[in-house]
Amino acid sequence: MITADIWSLTGCVRPMLAVAGLLLLESSQIAWAQGQPRPAVPVVVSKVIEEQVHSGQEYVGTIIPSRMATIGSAVDGRVIKFPVNEGDRVKADSTLAQLLTETINMELRSAESELTLRKQELAELVNGTRPEEIEQAKARVEASESSLNYAKANYERVEGLLTRQAINEDQYQLVRAQYFEAKATHDERRSAYEQAVNGPRKETIAQYQARVDVQDAIVRQLEDKIKKHTIVTRFDGYVTKEHTEQGMWVKQGDPVADVAALDEVLIDTQVLESHVSYIELGQVVKVTIPALAGEVFLGKVKHIVPQADIRTRTFPVKVEVSNKFVGDQPVLKAGMLARVVLPTGPSHLAKMVPKDAVVLGGKQPTVLIATPMSDGDSTASVLRIPVVLGVAKGSYVQVEGDLKPDQLVITKGNERIRPDQDVKIAQEDNYDRNGPTVTEEPSSEEAAAQNEVPSVSTTTGPAS
Repeated sequence: MITADIWSLTGCVRPMLAVAGLLLLESSQIAWAQGQPRPAVPVVVSKVIEEQVHSGQEYVGTIIPSRMATIGSAVDGRVIKFPVNEGDRVKADSTLAQLLTETINMELRSAESELTLRKQELAELVNGTRPEEIEQAKARVEASESSLNYAKANYERVEGLLTRQAINEDQYQLVRAQYFEAKATHDERRSAYEQAVNGPRKETIAQYQARVDVQDAIVRQLEDKIKKHTIVTRFDGYVTKEHTEQGMWVKQGDPVADVAALDEVLIDTQVLESHVSYIELGQVVKVTIPALAGEVFLGKVKHIVPQADIRTRTFPVKVEVSNKFVGDQPVLKAGMLARVVLPTGPSHLAKMVPKDAVVLGGKQPTVLIATPMSDGDSTASVLRIPVVLGVAKGSYVQVEGDLKPDQLVITKGNERIRPDQDVKIAQEDNYDRNGPTVTEEPSSEEAAAQNEVPSVSTTTGPAS
């Protein structure tokens, strides 16, 4: 039971049927508030290292969507639904506009009925003759055979009578005609019976199959035409412009809406020809957004276009950055100004930490230093250190701050650690150091703020 002291600390009345787990959690929070230590959180750490990195320079760039498309109409038609507005987020294959399809729907129903008829005709052939029809054909053969035997016997009889001149020629010819007619009828019925037993010819089945295929193609063509009357987007994104409205008539090829993909954005910047040779695909670089109070992001060099602008002798370089979202809205929006630190010169020795050790999201990036309580003890105290980031290829990023080589930085679990909370070192990770690295020399303003003199002043590259 909760004591009276706890009731007085919480200052509120709780119902008698409160969940036991919640009561235990509240009791723990009260105990922490009274000065008792929080339980040590298990974390993974890695060492601060020193490595040769290239000097870098900050370039000005512009945020552009990773994908941008003007969605047009594949057919002529009248817009009966236009469910999106500028700024709306749309999912892949979601409807941007619906065109009128009533006439095509009627044509489709007629074509589907005709296809059903063709399929049933083909099935009738494939299934062959029914047993009852074969028995019927057999009975006709037997009946015609009896008639043929009678006609043959009668013909042989009158043939003898004609020899003895007991009948005239007309009577003989009549009996003879009846015999040959009965023989022809028997042959016809016997052929019909054999045909019923053997079933339809393969060539006939192929003809009916072709008729089915033709009709099926007509149905699929109408279905595709109806599908084209529903205009959809092929990727997740945001509607940036409307080109039509409900009730308007659109022609084939007319634009309907512009859609921009912003889950991943690109920073488009122009790099001097003397610097572009230091940049490699996949390099991790620092990106800052002035409009977001200088918030820091880590990006990756995605494209290096090997064609310079002849007038400025600069090469387009595009850096990919994963966007952040507040609700349904992207933090990084197309057209925003961005600053990217790219490698531009010779290397020098710098302190580096794994990218996972950097905690972003605040006004300044930080890392958490774990200092063991004593030798051989896995419990450690935590100190939060503000840092200035460079960038690096591979798993490490260059940092400027109050750090020393071989200090332990927290790489996993650092997002949930509270101030003054001890941690328990569960594991020490070794990250891949392969690949050249790049860092940014502090600018004059940063050096003045830190009471330092920069070894190389940072300049700003040409705007994109």
